[in-house]
Amino acid sequence: MPVFEYVAITAQSKKVKGVLDAETAQAARAKLREMELLPVEIGETASQTAKPAREINLGEFFTRVKAPDIALMTRQLAVLLQAGMPLVDALNAVLDQVDNKALKKIVYQIKETISEGAALSAALGQHRRYFPQLYVNMVKAGESSGALEVVLFRLAEYMEKQLTLRRKIISAMLYPALMTVVGFGVLFFLLTYIIPTITKIFFQINRALPTPTVILINISAFMRSYWLVMVVLAAVAVIVLNRYLKTETGGTAWDKLKLALPIFGKLNRKLAVARFARTLGTLTQSGVNLIDSMEIVKSIVNNRIIAKAIGQAQENVRKGEDLAASLRRSAVFPPVVIHMVALGERSGQLEEMLMKVADTYDDEVDTTLLGLVSLLEPLMIVIMATIVGFIVLAILLPIFDINQIVH
Repeated sequence: MPVFEYVAITAQSKKVKGVLDAETAQAARAKLREMELLPVEIGETASQTAKPAREINLGEFFTRVKAPDIALMTRQLAVLLQAGMPLVDALNAVLDQVDNKALKKIVYQIKETISEGAALSAALGQHRRYFPQLYVNMVKAGESSGALEVVLFRLAEYMEKQLTLRRKIISAMLYPALMTVVGFGVLFFLLTYIIPTITKIFFQINRALPTPTVILINISAFMRSYWLVMVVLAAVAVIVLNRYLKTETGGTAWDKLKLALPIFGKLNRKLAVARFARTLGTLTQSGVNLIDSMEIVKSIVNNRIIAKAIGQAQENVRKGEDLAASLRRSAVFPPVVIHMVALGERSGQLEEMLMKVADTYDDEVDTTLLGLVSLLEPLMIVIMATIVGFIVLAILLPIFDINQIVH
């Protein structure tokens, strides 16, 4: 059923905005009058209106639903359900608190689907773009166990931890990335504009130029003549590489390389293990069976090598083997993870052990990131200082020669 946005006037002469579903705009106006609202503006939402295939809507780009919005909505809904509020009333309350217009429309559609008799998990399943399989399955398990609010709290906590980890990684890599871009920008400006201006005077003396100066002049001339070709080649290389990585062969090779890289390989492995443990622990805590949980986890570890290992372990678990023994066969997971999973299975506290593994590896990721940043900053300074020192030396050597000629 189409969804309409409206602006209306209440009986107290206050302007209100909202969304509702109706067969036609005329039916929507009739609904508003039944609600004792005077329609001022009404229009079908963008999501329901047909658009050209390649039309770019900047408004939708800036109002798209983001992961923090979903996490906040999930926590708000959990709090309201825990307070004893019925689900539809809780969704109405969430609608009043949601600021994101796109998310408001989705929540409204979910509420209407539930009002028609569907379960929350079924309503969420109609919006898989925003609520992935993990989310829907956990909610379905919560509905089956009668502990929906508990599952929603776990979901909110899971999403918030993932977002926190992502922010830490971005903030840790932002400064080195920014310094690299600025450094190369300055070097490009020096080599293509400043250096040619300065080195013009060197050609006026009838003396052989020092080797560093000749190298610098040749590099500068090459950059000035072929910078556009270099940019085009770099762009083509990025496009070709991106297409190759999207293939199964290319993606597998890249994922294998990510795990084998010095320093960064360990970091990638720790990130994947932390995500695996936290997701599997959250799902099993919420009542999703182990086999289905492993199926979901395969799709979120973001590494084909580890996903394949999880798939093989899943098959072994389906045949009756312990999870720890199945993971040990893969030779992908660290021994400490295997031992903690085995201990959890023996003690009947697998979920708690998985969460401890996730917390441990999250802490290790934080420590590794701090170490990388503390290593990258001085390394970048040394590299930039070496390049600048070479440029200064290449410029000063001919000047010293000129000074000797004068004296």
